[in-house]
Amino acid sequence: MAWLEEQPYLYALVAVTVLVLLALISNWVTKHVLLAGLTRGLRQTRLGQDHLFEESRVITRLSNVVPALVLSSGVVLIPHLPDFVVTVVRNVATAFIILSVALAVANFLTILNRLYERRPDAAMKPIKGYVQVVKIVIYVIAVLLIVATLIDRSPVILLSGLGAMAAVLMLVFQDTLLSLVASMQITSNDIIRVGDWVEMPGLSADGDVIDISLHVVKVQNWDKTITTIPTRRFIDTAFKNWRGMQQAGGRRMMREIMIDQQSIRFLSNDELEHLQRFSLLNDYIKKKHDELSEWNHELEGSGADTINSRRMTNIGTFRAYISQYLKHHPGIHQELFMLVRQLAPTADGLPLQVYGFTNDTAWAVYEGIQSDIFDHLFAIIPEFGLRVYQHPSGVDMREVGAALAASQQVEKEQKKDLEELDKEESENEDSDNDNADNEESSQKKAAQRTNAAPESGDSA
Repeated sequence: MAWLEEQPYLYALVAVTVLVLLALISNWVTKHVLLAGLTRGLRQTRLGQDHLFEESRVITRLSNVVPALVLSSGVVLIPHLPDFVVTVVRNVATAFIILSVALAVANFLTILNRLYERRPDAAMKPIKGYVQVVKIVIYVIAVLLIVATLIDRSPVILLSGLGAMAAVLMLVFQDTLLSLVASMQITSNDIIRVGDWVEMPGLSADGDVIDISLHVVKVQNWDKTITTIPTRRFIDTAFKNWRGMQQAGGRRMMREIMIDQQSIRFLSNDELEHLQRFSLLNDYIKKKHDELSEWNHELEGSGADTINSRRMTNIGTFRAYISQYLKHHPGIHQELFMLVRQLAPTADGLPLQVYGFTNDTAWAVYEGIQSDIFDHLFAIIPEFGLRVYQHPSGVDMREVGAALAASQQVEKEQKKDLEELDKEESENEDSDNDNADNEESSQKKAAQRTNAAPESGDSA
């Protein structure tokens, strides 16, 4: 070794090679011996059996610290190395250690957040935003320490310079600060949760919340697309949260049936007897009949004209039928508000609004219940002498055209018959006139012959 010491550069090169080999050996031993043994030991525990532990790579990142420590500690023992080389190696190794520890801590925080999300109440109080804030703080501190280490200066010097950079930092982290405040308000006021159905038309969002983070909220729309919304927009922008509907256990049904106003009229006695066959109307018809009979009886006693009497209408009876039908329907939530009412008449008919709540909030089930109800109502409307109003369709226009053409054909035939009749009458009149003229001429000739006979006698 004496001859090697006489060659300082060769000695330093050999020492550096040995140090690098020691770092590689320590890295291999750490990852394939110590880390493998530690992993097998942890797998015997409940935490080690969780797949999150294998995906986190916390221990793997910490194991990277060992070869960096070997390099940082061993480089100072190598003689004949320039001071700046020793400083650079130590600083780079220290910066790498800081980076590895920061990444390991960040991964550990990710594990804590994933474990927290498994709790039943995690959707009500998500902590992902706060975890991200802590990560940002860790990364900022790590960056300051790494920069201070690489330039071989104290971190205090960098921190003292941050005061002058406060305005710049506020501008750089403006979105982060706003998102942090928004996340705190969302969590404290329980504005949205993972799994809520939200609707924000201005941002084309209509679906379930699948993730709430510090900066964005992800909404999976019903067409399976994903809309990413800045977290602060849920504070300064109006949106609709359907959670209340889901918690109430009922979904609102509000739809109108447009009734042709020309089909509204009083019910005759025969029609009342026909409607009494509906079991849902028995109580209503009896109660209404007693009420109207009492009114009309008092009206007759006062001597008023019978035009002032009250009678049952088909629209009122149909409205009562809908109300009873909803009360007896198994798909309607009976504890929530229910109403059947008339809205203001329009040019498209009289709107008869059906308002209620289904007892199932699932979309497909809700649509099925609503469709079944209105299928029945549209089919039974003719039983009450009512008609549903709708604008004329192509079939209606063709029927009107066919009826108009048939009417014009009938008129044409009638006109032709009248012309033929007039012609026959005219011919008959001409024939009668000719006969009258012939008769008159005959009479004149006979008179002339009569007058000529005496004159002949006188001359004889």
